[in-house]
Amino acid sequence: MDEIEETALPGVGYRHDFRCRDGQRIGVVSHHTGRREVVVYDARDPDAAAASVVLDPAESRTLAELLGGTTVTEHVGRIQQQVEGLAIEWITIPSSFTDQSIGEGGYRQRTGVSVVAILRGETTVAAPGPDDVLRAGDVAVVVGTVDGIARLTTLLGS
Repeated sequence: MDEIEETALPGVGYRHDFRCRDGQRIGVVSHHTGRREVVVYDARDPDAAAASVVLDPAESRTLAELLGGTTVTEHVGRIQQQVEGLAIEWITIPSSFTDQSIGEGGYRQRTGVSVVAILRGETTVAAPGPDDVLRAGDVAVVVGTVDGIARLTTLLGS
């Protein structure tokens, strides 16, 4: 497998790049919201994009299927096995949700899941405390078991 470089983009997500056999560099910016950008870098300026395409989550899955996403799937599977029983998820808080602090919701006690970040537009609340409020439209980054995350998703009305 070609070497993939991963770069954290605080408040946005991650960028993964690799260099093709002919020297061309290609990347994917994965936003926490699920949006993806496929980027082809300018050969003369490695920090400039020559072209990019923005994909929503469904389009991303379609492109992955067309390209045969088995390599990435296998890599993610290996990582998941290293952290047995632990899952991370980005849950979009629905418009019907009534603002509530993490403590008021008792989410950790009720589901065993921790809210580790709140994404609100371009703002990130890292390591929120019990007084931090979840609002409709926020994206809650959560960590816990798959079952616990499913229970939390139900509690949040997602």
